[in-house]
Amino acid sequence: MLERLFQLNAHNTNVRTEILAGVTTFLTMAYILFVNPSILGETGMDKGAVFVATCLAAAFGSAVMGLIANYPIALAPGMGLNAFFTYTVVLGMGHTWQVALGAVFLSACLFFLLSIFKIREWIINSIPLELRSAIAAGIGLFLALIALQNAGIVAANPATMVGLGDLGSPAALLAILGFFLIIGMEALRITGAVLISILVVTGLSILLGVSEFGGLVSMPPSLAPTFMQLDIAGALDVGLISVIFAFLFVDLFDNSGTLIAVAKKAGLMRKDGHLPKMGRALIADSTAALGGSLLGTSTTTSYIESAAGVSAGGRTGLTAIVVAVLFLFALFFAPLAGSVPAFATAPALLFVAVLMASGMAEIEWSDITVAAPVVVTALAMPLTYSIATGIAFGFITWVAAKTLAGRFRELNGMLIALAIFCVIKLALF
Repeated sequence: MLERLFQLNAHNTNVRTEILAGVTTFLTMAYILFVNPSILGETGMDKGAVFVATCLAAAFGSAVMGLIANYPIALAPGMGLNAFFTYTVVLGMGHTWQVALGAVFLSACLFFLLSIFKIREWIINSIPLELRSAIAAGIGLFLALIALQNAGIVAANPATMVGLGDLGSPAALLAILGFFLIIGMEALRITGAVLISILVVTGLSILLGVSEFGGLVSMPPSLAPTFMQLDIAGALDVGLISVIFAFLFVDLFDNSGTLIAVAKKAGLMRKDGHLPKMGRALIADSTAALGGSLLGTSTTTSYIESAAGVSAGGRTGLTAIVVAVLFLFALFFAPLAGSVPAFATAPALLFVAVLMASGMAEIEWSDITVAAPVVVTALAMPLTYSIATGIAFGFITWVAAKTLAGRFRELNGMLIALAIFCVIKLALF
């Protein structure tokens, strides 16, 4: 049955290898079980319900990817997208988390339509690679600021807006230790470095009396507080159009980049650069995002950590199925997730920020019409505390720079339309 479903022999793999790959991928991305409830919980959402929604969304998304596309790619609520959900849409703009879930649902519907009608390639090709890299880097810097705040390393300062926090506090010291642990283990290529760091910092925090231990295992908490609680009508407000498109664009770029990178590493990409079953993979991703919004979590997307499973030999959707099963098993560890303090997940956020900021290396800094929009985009996100605003600044600056430099022909209709829309959005809403 497994051979018929996943064509193991054709991909030069076997059940044992696929299971090992699935376990490897799960260990590298299981940190989301602790980070996602911590972030979304700040909106007022029930953390227990968010934990269950995270497990189910990851299990559902990974299973759909494995069965529909037969790719060794796992899915879960995306980093950056959950921060945008909490700190921009809810805490920054003042919308309820129910409305934010409605925006996630609508963006997933648009993503599904783009995948069905194959408009995705046109949109991605219309946005310059440098601007896409800047958006990823900006989200990374935004996550870094949140991480440093959660750790107490950066604090509010009335004179300078931000300043140095209390580095002698247990939270700051444990967070710094956690980050160094991740860096060291990653350098040594230890699988599950982020997860190990979170558990070590949490354990030390409990032993030192800084935080309390809530238990290890139990029956899963109720999903009722978040299940089907999305407010679609509220998300249709004109002021939320940019939010819906921000969810869409970030997911679109992040997902496409992840699919291409992991598929290339797995040897699934043809020599001409074409990725077979790309349409199926995108449909699986958008379906997972739809399911996640109904369960009660931010946008579900493909995880670059899937590359770890590919390195372990994963080549088919069976790897993703194994990840799905493990996320279902994780449902019984809700008490452990509730015991993890915010400063224990801060190192994970900071590490993800490091990975996302690495895209800045691809920028052609000698071209000022490229460098200026990139820097504006990346800096605007943490400094305005809004991913959507950073994206808007980036589109506007790119079009203005190219136009004033006499290089209007380098622009396309999509970019110009997006820049005009962003100007109107910033001016009126």
